[in-house]
Amino acid sequence: MIEKTELLVIGGGPAGLTAALHAGRYGTKTVIVDDAIRPGGQLIKQTHKFFGSRMEYAGTRGFQIAKLLLKELEKLNNVKIYDQTTATGYYEDGVLTCLKGERYFKIKPERVIVATGAFEKTIPFVGNDLPGVYGAGAVQTIMNLYGVVPAKRVLMVGAGNIGLIISYQLLQTGVEVAAIVEGMDKIGGYQVHASKVRRMGIPILTKHTIVEAVGEREVEGAIISKIDENWHPIPGTEKKLDVDTICLAVGLSPTIDILRQAGAKIAYIPELGGDVAIRDEFMETTAKGIYVAGDAAGVEEASSAIIEGAIAGISAAKSLGKSIPDFEKQIAKLREELNNLRAGPFGEKIKLGLKKLKELNQQSK
Repeated sequence: MIEKTELLVIGGGPAGLTAALHAGRYGTKTVIVDDAIRPGGQLIKQTHKFFGSRMEYAGTRGFQIAKLLLKELEKLNNVKIYDQTTATGYYEDGVLTCLKGERYFKIKPERVIVATGAFEKTIPFVGNDLPGVYGAGAVQTIMNLYGVVPAKRVLMVGAGNIGLIISYQLLQTGVEVAAIVEGMDKIGGYQVHASKVRRMGIPILTKHTIVEAVGEREVEGAIISKIDENWHPIPGTEKKLDVDTICLAVGLSPTIDILRQAGAKIAYIPELGGDVAIRDEFMETTAKGIYVAGDAAGVEEASSAIIEGAIAGISAAKSLGKSIPDFEKQIAKLREELNNLRAGPFGEKIKLGLKKLKELNQQSK
């Protein structure tokens, strides 16, 4: 049996839930598949308050936003969620296979929104396979989702927003953060986050990296070093830190396997995190009827993912023939909000990546 639906949303994070909510409000028969224990994606482990405006739930904590989105979706009898379900493949006939437990089933949608998020990057160093070396997302999940103290003393690698926020959250649970090391010559995250951890006494060491995890059976320490302009460790600057955990917050890459399978044209845009699907202003990829939103479209903040999800959801509903009298007005307002979120120095990289993407999209037509 093949289940048929108007819209399939792959991924139940901020982009996916928002896309389904906006499409569902216009009567679109929608199915969400999400591989987590419960939907919400990164939101369910984010305890900090969001910036932005009311449109991005400013002043609300991430896990609370997930609850709000799910509560609104529960009001729509035309939206169904399959949790703990993995989208395993997209085929030429437009059928998507899914795995829930030990059962495979098939869905044939008229439109698809891919909101599969991103996966964590890692870096090479001696001992990086020792128990006690974690990605930042894993530490955040253990701590904020399951309520388990993940360590006693941590070295954080990466001073972007994720590294800074998780360092502060570790401090709140009583975990000591020995230092934050950052390979760049400046902090990559917002100053408001950097100021919070500095006030707590955590040193942020720029132009530094980890060179070795110390230990035989598990992490017992870490050796850090200054680096030169070519990112090579500078001999004689090594320093050993006594830690039992090394947390890597060194960036994310979009998860785009389904988009590749669907035949969407892909381009490498480093400013957006790596390989991303070429798409238009409505978030539709070069594979007709296949949309993308959130980190799968380019790594940004969850606030941007929410807005992109809304654009994709409304656009998909419109393409299905749903009546949306104020469609152009809604899209214009959402685009304006995205531009506001990308204003300032931290948005310059994203805007450069999007400019490259726009040029590629025009060339592909």
